[in-house]
Amino acid sequence: MKIAILGGTGKEGSGLGYRWAAAGHEVLIGSRLAEKGQRAAEEMRAELPAAAISGGDNAWAAAGGEIVVLAVPYEAQEGTLADVAGVLGGKLLISVVAPLGTPKARYSPLPSGLSAAEEAQRQVGENAIVIGAFQNIAASHLRDLNHDLDCDVLVTGEKAADKDIVIGLCADAGMRGINAGGLANSAVVEGLTAVLLGINIRNKIADAGIRITGLPEGGK
Repeated sequence: MKIAILGGTGKEGSGLGYRWAAAGHEVLIGSRLAEKGQRAAEEMRAELPAAAISGGDNAWAAAGGEIVVLAVPYEAQEGTLADVAGVLGGKLLISVVAPLGTPKARYSPLPSGLSAAEEAQRQVGENAIVIGAFQNIAASHLRDLNHDLDCDVLVTGEKAADKDIVIGLCADAGMRGINAGGLANSAVVEGLTAVLLGINIRNKIADAGIRITGLPEGGK
């Protein structure tokens, strides 16, 4: 699968891209500046010489990907989507965005009353189908393929079939994806990021995550 990552030079985006490239997917690293995306792709290829990784600007990546991942800070979401909405062509858009208040370890609802994922869906309209996922994943060990990622991924969206595709990408990245209901539930999932940041700070760690217990084998 060809996966475009908007904001793919950041820790979260590049870490997910690294794992997907190692799993055999073709990865397009997007950035606000094409040169930055190209440089990040070159650095990844140096570590994964057999992987299919290329880089450019966000619009180039969005146009070329079969699935598009939005991994920018919330403050950059509106501008990034405005630049790429016309080339999304009805693709799945995975929102990794988790708005953070001040201080960052305290949840602050958005003025719109929506989640970032819901705002993204309004911004792109029918140009894409937004799925929320990976907002609670610590980036610290994503590029260590020998590290067991001890966390689950809550996946939100309107159609089970779309979420199943993303759950498959979770597995490819070494994590368990769980269907967490409709896109409106993204507000809860995004808010957990602030909770986990606070846990990290208080315990002087970098990779607090979540685990869902009680699921049957193969449950999602």
